[in-house]
Amino acid sequence: MRKPHISLPGRRFPLSRWLRCSLYAALIGLLTPLVLGQASAERSQPQPPAAPAANAAPGVPLKPQTPEVTLDTSETLFAVLAGINACGYDQDLNASDPLRLQIRKEITKAVNESVGARDVLQGMCQIYNDHQQPDGPKNLSQYVSLALFLNPPPAFTVKVKEKDLPPDAAALVSFLPALAKFYEVAHLHSIWSEHRAAYEALTQRYHEPLSKMLFDTELYLKLPSAGYLGHQFTVYLDLLGAPAQTNARNYGPDYFVVLTPGPNTSLKMQQIRHTYLHYLLDPMSLKYPEVNKKLEPLLESVKTAPMDEGFKTDVSLLYTECLIRAIEIRMEASGAQAEENRQAAVQAAVKQGFVLTRFFYDSLAQFEKDPAGFRNVYGQMLAGIDVGKEEKRAGQVDFAAKADPELLHLARAAEGKLLINAEQKLSAGDPASAQKLAQQALDEKTGDQGRALFILAQVATTNRDIEGARTYFQRALTATSEPKVVAWSHIYLGRIFDLQEERDAALDHYRAALNAAASLPEAKAAAEKGLQQPYEPPRDPKQ
Repeated sequence: MRKPHISLPGRRFPLSRWLRCSLYAALIGLLTPLVLGQASAERSQPQPPAAPAANAAPGVPLKPQTPEVTLDTSETLFAVLAGINACGYDQDLNASDPLRLQIRKEITKAVNESVGARDVLQGMCQIYNDHQQPDGPKNLSQYVSLALFLNPPPAFTVKVKEKDLPPDAAALVSFLPALAKFYEVAHLHSIWSEHRAAYEALTQRYHEPLSKMLFDTELYLKLPSAGYLGHQFTVYLDLLGAPAQTNARNYGPDYFVVLTPGPNTSLKMQQIRHTYLHYLLDPMSLKYPEVNKKLEPLLESVKTAPMDEGFKTDVSLLYTECLIRAIEIRMEASGAQAEENRQAAVQAAVKQGFVLTRFFYDSLAQFEKDPAGFRNVYGQMLAGIDVGKEEKRAGQVDFAAKADPELLHLARAAEGKLLINAEQKLSAGDPASAQKLAQQALDEKTGDQGRALFILAQVATTNRDIEGARTYFQRALTATSEPKVVAWSHIYLGRIFDLQEERDAALDHYRAALNAAASLPEAKAAAEKGLQQPYEPPRDPKQ
């Protein structure tokens, strides 16, 4: 199951202005979703940040030919966790990988030998202590959220406006100036570089089991490819957190899992698969708005359920979670005894409020016998939901006192929702709705204005409006400092000027993109390719 490869012709040939514009629009229309939302905040609500900067080589693809699904490490994440370790974050220290203890000793030595470092550490730790959570996993979780929104060291600036940060990350913004100073005086970059090989070995250790999990999931769903243009699934590994912790985030169209494995712990594959299923299935629900309206009455049936409040207000979140839980149950071992366990798991999910789990569990039994892939049957499956029947069945449920905690965070600032929805609409092939939402965000001055302009530029390419696209990309550059918007706006402008045979102007934009793309492997590669040779569209826009 490999993602189709888009090839470009190697020979440059003159084009009339009309043909150049037409091919440009067709090609950029194909490539635009690749950039859509590559800045990433959490499901269904701040402006999504870019993927965490690693200041290193690109991550290892977990699927051949699918760079959107990667296993990686991040110097930004390392530095944040190093900072809290230096301030007394000791959860499960003795059970951690020995490298965690070694790095902590090296940090202590660097602080003792650096003039003024103790004062810097004291100031940073005061902020850490002020925000310390009594629950160890929550204490780590908030710093993971923060790290995912940061530009690379040494600056550690946030990639979005503070009002667009998720609440747990927003509460820690005061930690960043102190972290930047500590990064310098404790020589964290040198320590990171010293242990980089060990971190790379960590990715190699877990590459095979993660790849197998992804393959098995796609095999069950009969999906021809896991790659969604414009959607990223990244697994980050770090050794400075308590062992066996899993933190998952959905930031706009991008999905992250941050793992802190121990020396003798296996990865929690079920939790990783849960997030991966969201990555695969969340975009599908956007293509059926009429289904959402039809199923909304079910929300009344789950008001008293113990599950997260987000599932009680957004019916697409509800039925997608029910579907995912049904898939997870059906992927467990089969057999007479296993079926009893499956039925018990279905009932447990229903009692937590996921009232459509049984419907999907039964529907998936038929799907397993059908040669069609899941994308082909998804719409029919949703259409087969009898709302009246399911309301009646839900009304008979005696809900449990509490639900399992949702691994994938749902909390995001409402201010960014317009742009998140706009990105999702564009990714789902609805540029008209995306344009309306992005323009509304501009008019209401909601969210990152540069990102709204970037979405409008993408809409313009879809509509074959080359001049409009150029104008919006240029305006986006003046309205934001968000790295992915800046980098990809320059790349697209470079391609426009190449197609207009203005090579000098194109080179200026590719160089600017390269400067902005230090932590963005795909943008960096695109910029370098633009510098090497003029951009050419495919002869057949459908290629």
